[in-house]
Amino acid sequence: MDLGSNGFVLVCAALVFIMTPGLAFFYGGLARKKNVVDTMMASVGLMGVSVIIWVCVGYSLCFSGDGPIIGDLRHSFLIGISPYQTLDGTANSISMYTYVAFQMMFAMITPAVVTGAGVGRMRYRAMFLFTCVWSVLVYYPLAHMVWGGGFMQQMGVIDFAGGFPIEVTTGMSGLVLAAMLGRRDGFGKKNFEPHNKPYVFLGASILWFGWLGFNAGSALLADGLASHAFMTTMVIAASALCSWMIVDIITSGKPTIVGASSGLVCGLVAATPACGYVPVWACFIIGGAVSPICYAVTNGVIKKNMFDDPMAVFGCHGIAGITGSIGLAFFCDPGTQPDPLNAGFFPGLAFGDGRQFAIQMACLGITAGFAAGMTAISVLITRIFTKIRVETSEEVKGLDLGEHNEDAYPAFEYHTED
Repeated sequence: MDLGSNGFVLVCAALVFIMTPGLAFFYGGLARKKNVVDTMMASVGLMGVSVIIWVCVGYSLCFSGDGPIIGDLRHSFLIGISPYQTLDGTANSISMYTYVAFQMMFAMITPAVVTGAGVGRMRYRAMFLFTCVWSVLVYYPLAHMVWGGGFMQQMGVIDFAGGFPIEVTTGMSGLVLAAMLGRRDGFGKKNFEPHNKPYVFLGASILWFGWLGFNAGSALLADGLASHAFMTTMVIAASALCSWMIVDIITSGKPTIVGASSGLVCGLVAATPACGYVPVWACFIIGGAVSPICYAVTNGVIKKNMFDDPMAVFGCHGIAGITGSIGLAFFCDPGTQPDPLNAGFFPGLAFGDGRQFAIQMACLGITAGFAAGMTAISVLITRIFTKIRVETSEEVKGLDLGEHNEDAYPAFEYHTED
């Protein structure tokens, strides 16, 4: 066992863990004042139940067996896995328990991202049940397909830290969930401003901090590849933050903290699939492009009232994940990896042969279609057991009081229109 790398990945797992509370603050700040507790509780509940499901069946379904779509249950409850066993059976590796813990944090934050699409009108018990079902039907199969020996991995897809099973998946799932739930009361007529913009920046900052472990830790060794992923993540995120500020200045005359925070998160999302495979110079292009693209999609949806996605799960996570995945397919450079790798369509100063680009694009379409279809099934299964949406009176009053009997700001006068 490589003790240095084992410790490094354990620290990265802890960094990824802190991303879920960070997401709770990010979403909580974007929510209306009367829904902030309920919005944050969606992430809080997953901090508990995701660990339980992961240890019981999740890890085994993702990373055991040789099925093309889903694994088997041979390692349920971590049976047959030892903390002294190394990941790949060699001396230069990490503990299997370290790998289980690291992947567990991915399984925690991924469904938490999807909850943003149901903010303001989805019953908490329905959200809780939906995320459990969604993890089993959507995330676990896609993680197996891409990382656990499934058919997309056999096709030759590359995804450094989760662009396909996490970012593209959550974006498509958020789109389907928002469409099936319907719009919030007053959507398109009222101005749903973020109620606490410092919370938004706090959450985005915590996400950035944790995302460095998310991406660098995916190297699974404390080596040069981890350093490369760290650096490319920083460059893409910083470029996206700045490019969103520029868009704000062009469109409204002034930069905003919500815009800068949104651009930062879009950049981090775009970095997730690409950070270990693209050269540093390409990161400026990916980061500079992702924010204008996400801004255009998000604002276009809002202006046309196409569907109600309160936290822009599709507009930021989905579109940014797609942008990063296309950037990976375009700029993938074999020189970034210690092992042989196909070149992207434009890895350097000359065009590549396009084989990896074709593989990446095919798997992108498969991921989006699978996530959309299985999310719809997850919603329908949840409807069998509980009503999905709150009553109109509860929505007007606020889900903090209606679902949790808690007021986020009891020291202040409560106004239902806020």
